[in-house]
Amino acid sequence: MTSRKITIMKKVLQFRQPAGTSRGVYTERTSWFIDLEEDGRHGIGECAPLPQLSCDDMPEDEYVARLRTFCDEYERVGEIDYHAMHNYPSMLFGLETAELSLRRGNALFDTPFSRGEEGIPINGLVWMGNFQEMMQRIEDKLSEGFHCIKLKVGAIDFDSELEMVKHIRSRFSFHDVELRLDANGGFNPDEALYRLELLSQYAIHSIEQPIACHNWGEMAELCRESPLPIALDEELIGVNTAEAKRQLLNIIKPRYIVLKPSLHGGMHGTREWVDIASDMNIGSWITSALESNVGLNAVANLAADIYGPNIRMPQGLGTGQLFTNNVPMPLAIRGERLWT
Repeated sequence: MTSRKITIMKKVLQFRQPAGTSRGVYTERTSWFIDLEEDGRHGIGECAPLPQLSCDDMPEDEYVARLRTFCDEYERVGEIDYHAMHNYPSMLFGLETAELSLRRGNALFDTPFSRGEEGIPINGLVWMGNFQEMMQRIEDKLSEGFHCIKLKVGAIDFDSELEMVKHIRSRFSFHDVELRLDANGGFNPDEALYRLELLSQYAIHSIEQPIACHNWGEMAELCRESPLPIALDEELIGVNTAEAKRQLLNIIKPRYIVLKPSLHGGMHGTREWVDIASDMNIGSWITSALESNVGLNAVANLAADIYGPNIRMPQGLGTGQLFTNNVPMPLAIRGERLWT
């Protein structure tokens, strides 16, 4: 008879520098690690809900109790109950990762990336800060060789953000540097279209979540009228059935969706989003959600399995150096690619 045991361990990760978004500034974040032991073998997964954002964000004692319930059921039957867990994506992602890790170690899927033969192209992420800080961060990313830069916008005054975009374009054409923007819902719906029109002068690849989520009518209108391609991110959180996903995408009709397995249904839900979006000619890419290297490794392996081999679109996987007390993992950024 198979013997299974799951141990849950809490870890508070410390940011090297405050990570600013339009929702606030992160200085630390909490993850729970699942250690799955089966007949002497171990697998590890990370459950990393984002406060005030994840659909399974809840008080710590409630979160641990719910996670323990799912782990107890897995210990008993040895299978993930996707129907029971689809509203708890960070827990599902952790358990999926632990199950795969038990079988395959760090190489969760058999891909050129997991075999160390191919790196995944990634964007260079520039966090919010004041004008001078952000300009320096942009310069740093460009000097490191990134050809896709993602800027967090919506927190400082818009004129300064527009000036930064203009400065980048004065030095690098869209042939040389792809610019992505992420507003994290920071634009007011009344001014969003005007701002997008101003930004569109500078050959922007896309802008994520220009207005707050749960405004489907206003977002659908923006997607119709915007000269900039719009990508949905926060809008997808809590939309966890195939029928609801099709309905959302059919109503809003974005150009892209940006998927974080910890937020958007674990590995199972992420694959479902990609398939449904692809059927509707909507593009997608995958990003991490401020997990440790355990979660980042899982997200990268999933992206390689879904989009590879020879991934062309940069993914959002450049978060492995954010923490002072990260978990050791054989991941490395060389140039603008993530390698294992």
